[in-house]
Amino acid sequence: MTSTVGRPSRVAKLPPRERILDAAEELFLSEGIRRVGVQAIADKAETTKMAIYRHFDTKDALVAEWLRIVAAEYQAAFDRVEAEHPGRPGEQILALARFIAEGLPAVSHRGCPFINSLAELPDHAHPARQVIERHKALQTRRLVGMCVGAGLPDPEQAAAEITFVLEGAQVSTQNGSVDRTGDRLMTIVEGILARHHSSAGTSHATTN
Repeated sequence: MTSTVGRPSRVAKLPPRERILDAAEELFLSEGIRRVGVQAIADKAETTKMAIYRHFDTKDALVAEWLRIVAAEYQAAFDRVEAEHPGRPGEQILALARFIAEGLPAVSHRGCPFINSLAELPDHAHPARQVIERHKALQTRRLVGMCVGAGLPDPEQAAAEITFVLEGAQVSTQNGSVDRTGDRLMTIVEGILARHHSSAGTSHATTN
């Protein structure tokens, strides 16, 4: 979703459903899902609770739709790096890491929407949590596919290590425990790729 900066000048220009989602995003990110009621979202969106329930059956459905939009943005990043680096999965992985690194300043102010939401949604049956879990599973499959394409000997292990780094960088940025997280993230991902490539070369030499 787009930045919420300058909301008063543009809120009336958005269609009702998008206005509700936009307002919900701002409140969920700043105050948390549990603390925000439907009335607060209605006030922020300059609409009514009845209008919200015309578009979303429940608050849970609204939360799930918001997270679907966030997840789609991350999946679009995969699509973008694949389009920008066709046939070069190693470059795709680095570009994906760069996308996360460049987004870290926003995480430092608002936190990761997935991490924050999971902390508030312990019930695995919650529709919004299911959105996150499906997104993470798809993300893992796509990253493993990139590692396979890059010729890494253990693509699942490489993908797991990269995932630990990408998600760990977001948590470390959010809690302020590590400085220069973006630079460090890129260095570590580059090191993971180099190490796995080196392992592939060693294995090839050994079999010969």
